[in-house]
Formats: sequence, structure tokens, C-alpha cells
Amino acid sequence: MAYKRGRKRELRVRADPFTVAAPSGARIRDRLRLDPVDEDVLRVVGEHLGHHQRADLAERIRIGRATAKATKRAERKKRVTAVSSSRWAGAMTRASEDQYLLSMRVLFAERATLRRAIRAINRRLTAPCGKRAKNGVRGYADPIECFQK
Repeated sequence: MAYKRGRKRELRVRADPFTVAAPSGARIRDRLRLDPVDEDVLRVVGEHLGHHQRADLAERIRIGRATAKATKRAERKKRVTAVSSSRWAGAMTRASEDQYLLSMRVLFAERATLRRAIRAINRRLTAPCGKRAKNGVRGYADPIECFQK
């Protein structure tokens, strides 16, 4: 028993183990069974919307780094709305914006990773071969490895 300020404290009792029931609900398949005419229509619509989606993404990339107001999303949406519905245009411009921001985050993270690697190599190059420097950084094993870096 554990003591707390002079009195006994009861330990908690473990509950009996239990099993969670399997998930229930509807099963959704993503396979459409279409006749050839509907397949052709979906293909044409997909190509049409895909063309405008790619054009909007290219436009967003041309704008580059900018504030939210300077991305001209309303103007881009208005241009895409002229060739599709407003709902599709909004989804496409949002997707372009999200894709651009994600790619920029990935680029900045990659740049930071490369800079960290360069700093680590520089620290190890300043340490003597086969020994540790005063700050604890280990040098490369031999002069050949050091030269290769």
C-alpha cells in the first residue's frame, strides 16, 4: 500500500480487459460500372476540368510568394467559373493554393535539411582526423575520408 501524508491510500483496481466491436456501417466501393457513353462523358469532363486545374496551378506558381490577398484567388476563380461551375472553380483554386503552399513548405524543409548537413560536415572537417575536437565533435576516421568530404 502507498502512503500519502500518514494515511494509507488504496491502489486502484484494474478493470477487466474488453474487446472493441468491429466497425459497422456501409461499405463503399470506388469502382463505377458505366456504359461506354457515360465513360466517354466522364473522360471528356475530366480532361476539361483537369486542363483548367493545371492552368490555375500554373497561374498560382507564376504569382509566387505573396500574401493571401495578393494571390488573386477571386480573379482566378472568376476565370475558372466562366468555363465550369462556381463550386468546381472554388475547389480548383483552393486545391491550387493548398498544393502551392505544401510544395513551398517541402522546399523550405529540404533546404533546412541540406543546411544542417553542411554544418555537420563543416564541424567534422574542422576536427582533427581520427580524434575529437575540444567541443566533442568527432573528426573523420582518416585523411582520405576527410578529403572525400
